[in-house]
Formats: sequence, C-alpha cells, structure tokens
Amino acid sequence: MTAPVVRVILGPTASGKTALALALAQQLPVEIISVDSALVYRGMDIGTAKPSVAERSAVPHHLIDIVDPTGSYSAGQFVRDTLRLVDDITRRGRVPLLVGGTMLYLRALLVGLAELPQADATLRADIDAQFAERGVAAMHAELAQRDAVAAARIRPSDRQRIQRALELLALTGEPIEQLYAGQAAAPPLRASVLALVPGDRRRLHAAIDARFDAMLDAGLVDELRTLRQRHALNPAMPAMRCVGYRQAWAFLEGELDAASLRATGQAASRQLARRQLTWLRQLPIDRMLDPHQPQCVEQALQWALA
Repeated sequence: MTAPVVRVILGPTASGKTALALALAQQLPVEIISVDSALVYRGMDIGTAKPSVAERSAVPHHLIDIVDPTGSYSAGQFVRDTLRLVDDITRRGRVPLLVGGTMLYLRALLVGLAELPQADATLRADIDAQFAERGVAAMHAELAQRDAVAAARIRPSDRQRIQRALELLALTGEPIEQLYAGQAAAPPLRASVLALVPGDRRRLHAAIDARFDAMLDAGLVDELRTLRQRHALNPAMPAMRCVGYRQAWAFLEGELDAASLRATGQAASRQLARRQLTWLRQLPIDRMLDPHQPQCVEQALQWALA
C-alpha cells in the first residue's frame, strides 16, 4: 500500500502560516490539520489566534477545539489522530495540509516518537526538593551545564520540563537529543515540508508584538476570567502554561500590572518564536520561504503542486 502524501507548513508564531494555508486553499482541495498544542483547547480563542468561524467554514479544519482547558493532549495523541485524519481526507480525494508551530508534534509525526523512561516517583520527589531549596533559575542553570541543547529549548521558568529533563539525565545519563536518536520508526507518510522563516527578525518581532496587543484589545484577560469561572483551572495545567494565558493569569492574580502584562507577554511570544526556529533546524525541511517576500504565496503554490 502506498504511503499517503501530506503537505506541511511550519514556522514561528506570527509568521503568516494560517494566512498562507487559506490562500492555498483557494487554489487547492485541501483540508487543514492544525499542528498547534494550544488550538486544541475549547474556549481559548483570543490568546491562541484561533482561525475565525468564517475561516473554518470556508476550509475544513481539524484538531481544533477537541479538549477542555482542564485536560491535556500529547504528541502521541496528535500522531494517532493525524494518521486517522490523513486517511480520511485522502479517501475523500482531498489533500491533507498540516499547519502549525508545535514542533514536537511534527517531530513525532515525521521522525518518530522517542521511547523514553517512565517517571520515577522517588527521583522526582528528590528533584522537587531541590527546586524548593535552590529555585527554578538555579535548576535551569544546572540543566544548561549538563544538557545545553535541552536547556536552550526550555524556558528558564518552565519547571515541569526542566524537571523532566533532569529526571531523564539521572535515569539514563544521556542528553535528551541522544535519547531522541533512538526513537521509534516514523509513521508511513510521504511528507513535503515548507518552512516559513522570516529573513528580517525585527519585522517578525514587530508582528509578534502587534499581535499580542491585538489579543489584549480583543479581550484576552476577560476570556481567561470567563474560563476560570467555568472550569476548575490552576496555573500548572498545560492549557494555562500557554503563552499569553500564563501572563494573563499572573495579571488576574495581581502579580503583574497592565504594562507588565503587555511587556512579559510580548517577550514570551518572541522567546517562543526563537525556540520554534531552533526546532526547525532539527526537522526535515523540503522548502524554505521568507513570508515577508511578495512572491511567497506564488512560490508556496508551486511547492504544493510539485
């Protein structure tokens, strides 16, 4: 049986992935599969820049609004759901177009999931005690000394991922990148991957800042306030660790004022873009385009038709 063909558009936040996908959808019979760990959450619309109702009506979208904000969604679930959707879309005679910036999901799909050790309760308790004694910044610094590649991909404030990286080091003695080298086989897909990589980072940062301002103006804080009224949320939940919601939570708790909310949200969004661009270098890219160049859509259409 021939492996199904998929097209993939990747890029950092605010690089124009959705706009490009919708432009291609005007020319090609595509259905869009979201590759975004935040778009899966119901009710989180403003802070995730979720495609509008009109956009989703014009082009079929998948893997959006499938989990309550109290839940979680893993790379393994993404792979299983995507393989099912690819088969369904292909049988309908349409083209699966994967679009997003959650690079871990794409790595799992295109390269394969790593077989990593299970959590060790005793070891995790010991690491928790070290966090309590030394603080998250010191623990991130320790990770940077022992696994610089992993530390570069993990926010210095992301306690959960720092904890897991240190746990894996203690259990295996190997850096995470080396563990990934022994991953399980990739699923049977023929994927052509287009990466949007802005040549002018200042222009990307300006777009990121403007988009976060637009989210605030559209009511990001009120959206989170409503979610907290409807669901038993806490700041450690995966949904609430998403960029924008994490800062809005701190604002609602009185830990940030309005100016600090804006500044920290924009800074976190720029940091996210840097991490996404770092991840891109680890993925099999077939075509790279600058989204700010006027011929980008035309060149992307040529790529999609190849």
